[in-house]
Amino acid sequence: MKKALIITTVSGFVPQFEMNNVRILQRLGYEVHYASNFHMPVYGKDNDRLKGTGVIGHQIDFVRSPFKIGKNYRAFQQLKCLMRKETFDLVHCHTPMGGVLGRLAAKKTGTKPVLYTAHGFHFYRGAPIQNWIFFYPVERWLAHDTDVLITINEEDYERAKRFHFARKGRAEKINGVGIDRERYRKGEEKKKEKRKEIGIDEKDFVFIGVGELTKRKNHEVIIKAMARLKGDNSLRYIICGTGKERRNLERKIKKYQLEKQVKLIGYRKDIIDLLKISDCFIFPSKQEGLPVALLEAMAAGLPCICSDIRGNRDLGRRGDLFLCSDLEDYIRYMKQVKERPKKRREYPILEEYDEEKVKKESERIYRSVLFRTKKSTDIDVYL
Repeated sequence: MKKALIITTVSGFVPQFEMNNVRILQRLGYEVHYASNFHMPVYGKDNDRLKGTGVIGHQIDFVRSPFKIGKNYRAFQQLKCLMRKETFDLVHCHTPMGGVLGRLAAKKTGTKPVLYTAHGFHFYRGAPIQNWIFFYPVERWLAHDTDVLITINEEDYERAKRFHFARKGRAEKINGVGIDRERYRKGEEKKKEKRKEIGIDEKDFVFIGVGELTKRKNHEVIIKAMARLKGDNSLRYIICGTGKERRNLERKIKKYQLEKQVKLIGYRKDIIDLLKISDCFIFPSKQEGLPVALLEAMAAGLPCICSDIRGNRDLGRRGDLFLCSDLEDYIRYMKQVKERPKKRREYPILEEYDEEKVKKESERIYRSVLFRTKKSTDIDVYL
């Protein structure tokens, strides 16, 4: 049996975002292996979601920081040993350090073809200058050893097209991981019970945020907005996620005396239910590729207030989202949505991000490198 290797720095990434690609490869007859740091799961506290998937795991001691040279070299050596032992027929890298070390190890061992999905370059319009100085030349250089560089937003795609790739290599764009819209169209039968479970009154107006508790996700700006809107006792803000910024956010909540209004409810597996009991989605992130959380909220029909950044702009290009640049914008739109509540609605743009369409594009890309062709019509030969 042919073997495919998926590489990510942290181990929760594949079960959270990449299971469609796993199933595509398995359907094409590939045994799927997964190299990651299984001691560093995200999107949950363990690796239970990989059980029963047929995915074969390999521990690689990845770290997230590119500046921990010794640890990164160790992970690189581990990847080389794994590739020489298993002789993979395809490598697909994800996440920044997984993408760097995976492509370097593949080059060293002669493993081909190599794909890399950039879930949002660290260099983008408005990014800190140090990001451009460090990450941009690295990605341009690694493109020489990349058969397909997959991007998930328009800004990254336009930039990636100008890179110089491996022979017959290229940049592609797909619309993220896609969204199964039908899952989010169900009713709100358990609204009262679910609100009671998390300590929210039936008459409260609920803003919901979803994302890791990190500085990049910028939950703090909405806590500040809630402090400014404290006069309205019906407003509530619930944040789903875990991360190293939890204690800092707890201190901010206490500082502004918002213990009743703002709740950190941790990692949740019932996001669909929580979106259904909420009145508005807020996504203040400073950096995104193409945010799944925002896609989910749109699929649930919620009015969405979000930062005016790459990825969010892709989803809001028809004017369907409230795009914010600063604290005052968030406060203004939060007031507006509360005072003039919008009914749940359909977002026509989501048709472009339908899960089935994304799966077809992903399969086309896999087939194009596995069957040595770049023509999008060639997929029809094999279906």
